[in-house]
Amino acid sequence: MTAPLALLDAASLYFRSFHALPESLTAPDGTPVNAVRGFADTVARILTDRRPSRLVACLDADWRPQFRVDLLPSYKAHRVAETTDTSDSSGTAEEVPDTLTPQVPIILDLLDAVGLATAEAEGFEADDVIGTLTAREATDPVEVVTGDRDLFQLVRSEPTPASVIYVGKGWAKAEVLGPAEIADKYGVPLELAGPGYADMSVLRGDPSDGLPGVAGIGEKTAAKLITQFGSLDALVAAAANGSAELPVKTRTRILDAADYLLVAPRVVGVVPDAPVRMSRDDRVPAAAADPDRVAELGQRWNLGRSTERLLAALPG
Repeated sequence: MTAPLALLDAASLYFRSFHALPESLTAPDGTPVNAVRGFADTVARILTDRRPSRLVACLDADWRPQFRVDLLPSYKAHRVAETTDTSDSSGTAEEVPDTLTPQVPIILDLLDAVGLATAEAEGFEADDVIGTLTAREATDPVEVVTGDRDLFQLVRSEPTPASVIYVGKGWAKAEVLGPAEIADKYGVPLELAGPGYADMSVLRGDPSDGLPGVAGIGEKTAAKLITQFGSLDALVAAAANGSAELPVKTRTRILDAADYLLVAPRVVGVVPDAPVRMSRDDRVPAAAADPDRVAELGQRWNLGRSTERLLAALPG
């Protein structure tokens, strides 16, 4: 089998590293480096266990894109914090632990020194970068590494297989989920597992993203309805036409949520054609691009054996 293209949901991975490791892991100047160490170790495990030939750490250029807020003002609204950053025209920023923020540039410096690619798209989230790179890929299998279930919508069989390595419970308990696993786990149609998961997500909602969903419709009912009607569009049309296949109460709930259902698919759906900018070629290097700089970063930030493990995981 061809070696995969690994697409990393970088923020998801370093947030989880930050919360998994103690803040007592610090640099000589007192800066916590728990997220840096954990992220480096995770990338090393990905390189060792999955052996991708290509790898991209995908970044949020905008964690709450304006086009999604315009469609659904509640999108991630509960995560917003006021900011005085004059470079942020919205006047808001994502609430991030103060001790995590300084670690992100260190992570990016380390990736650059090792020679691993990053990618972002102005005005878009990392999810959209991952969605775009997946949509473009016609050569290698795609493995999306994330702790975010939203990206389950990307699983596919053609033109190349795309699966999600879900690390919500840590790398040791990582789940590899393709169309068959998503269909089995959530009860959506196998042939439309990715789009079916997205449609189900719209119906059930997601409080963590400010998506209200349709009142009274949970995950199981949502999956059952998508399987029965084939798609969210077909379900909404059936409700509008007074289909006898829908219980009156369900039909009423769907009609009551018509405004939400009109915009939510464009909020939930990842963008397949974002203007992605890559930092470098995405091929995994045989050896570090700048080993001296890796060593300097390791010493300056007290990264312990994390840099050694990352270097050892490179194929050369």
